[in-house]
Amino acid sequence: MWKLGKITAKTHIGDYGQIVDSFVLLLKDTCCEEVKMTNGTDFILEKNYNDLTGKVNAKGVTEISICETEEGTEVELILDPFVYRYDFKVTGTIAGTEVSFTRADVDKVWIKDMDQFVAYEENGVHYRMYEPECMGKRPLVLFLHGGGECGEDNELQLTGTLGALRLAERWSDMYIMAPQAPSGNLGMQEMFEVMKKRGNPFSADMGITPFSLKGERGWNRDYVAKVTDIIRKMISDGKVDENRVYLIGMSMGGGGVLQTISVAPDLFAAAVPICPSMNGESYANLLHLPKVPVWITSAYMDHQHSRHAFILNACNKLWQEGRTDVKFTLYTQEELAKYGIGTTEGLTSQELDAENHNSWILALHNENGILDWMISHCLLYTSPSPRDKRQSR
Repeated sequence: MWKLGKITAKTHIGDYGQIVDSFVLLLKDTCCEEVKMTNGTDFILEKNYNDLTGKVNAKGVTEISICETEEGTEVELILDPFVYRYDFKVTGTIAGTEVSFTRADVDKVWIKDMDQFVAYEENGVHYRMYEPECMGKRPLVLFLHGGGECGEDNELQLTGTLGALRLAERWSDMYIMAPQAPSGNLGMQEMFEVMKKRGNPFSADMGITPFSLKGERGWNRDYVAKVTDIIRKMISDGKVDENRVYLIGMSMGGGGVLQTISVAPDLFAAAVPICPSMNGESYANLLHLPKVPVWITSAYMDHQHSRHAFILNACNKLWQEGRTDVKFTLYTQEELAKYGIGTTEGLTSQELDAENHNSWILALHNENGILDWMISHCLLYTSPSPRDKRQSR
């Protein structure tokens, strides 16, 4: 009779966030000869969803491999990949013995390419950095995550959604910096309840500034100032090209992009705020946007219904002032559908809005050339005065 040892989930970060590819089960007190399997029909998976809303199940176990190790026999259940955030359950039979486990039973989670980002903690800032193997000064891209990835574990900002890992894959010769916004000792649901008490959490009420206070959850001014200080030090150390520092973020991180530009307008050559949260602070930051080229993008509709009206109002003001360096794009229903967004049958209007919010998937796939546009910019110096002159590279 064998005993079940540790369970390892092998995952990667895909379009829909963290995706599990296989489970490795360690069996003790047995050997390969006793464990004979040919396919995955002996296993049943529940809640192994492969869509954004959690309605469509993946196919389950597609293959099984068995190998002998010093610790015991490893049985790897190779899966039709599914999203790793749900409370799935796996049941089956191995060598005549029933096995059952859930997400809570997984002992170790391996994440593909996670080790490419070095973990740092500096002046109260938790961040991960991808460091290129290049000589001399290199460009840097600062990535700001959304509201669901706040915390202090210095990991969730890489694993919660598609983001920094994809950027490092695309730009292996650049620094990719991924700080983690503070949680303010509140979980996402707890913060959501605080926001509900202040009003509709998905509204853009101009009196509401939910992430502005020092120490509160999110990209507050004090915290982003510390982040930009780290970048300035990398510039002074000769690591980063001072003319080519870029900024991209989604949702709360999109609002964080506008916040960071307002804190350090001289630092960035260009920025991409994706579906930026609109509130009294981010709207004001956009209305009075410093001379940094920005390309704002979002879905045609998402869960903050007033988002686009406020963005368009601010952009109209900037365009009337002659700001040709400001762009605003709304992805259509058809463009989103190319990435599986909004295509699941039976979605409620609320579920559709939530799926559409994932429009960062399109931006990170360089739809409309938005990423190429961002890194085509650089700062030029005419004197030691503030860096406000920009042109394409």
